[in-house]
Amino acid sequence: MNDFSKTLIFFGVVLIAAGLLAAVFGKIPGLGRLPGDIYIRKGNFMFYFPLATSLVLSLVLTLAFSLFGRK
Repeated sequence: MNDFSKTLIFFGVVLIAAGLLAAVFGKIPGLGRLPGDIYIRKGNFMFYFPLATSLVLSLVLTLAFSLFGRK
């Protein structure tokens, strides 16, 4: 296989993993509704930015990658 096909396979696996994580994280109660998440609703306009959720997920992923990434 050439490098291009390996790259496509890698990105396919990454997309599948992201889909599985989205399915799992959608079922965790409270995730996405943490204090610090920005939610603005005015009329038929809605703006949602999960700031606190992003920070928590970033912290968890950083810890997981640092623990499992060591050789």
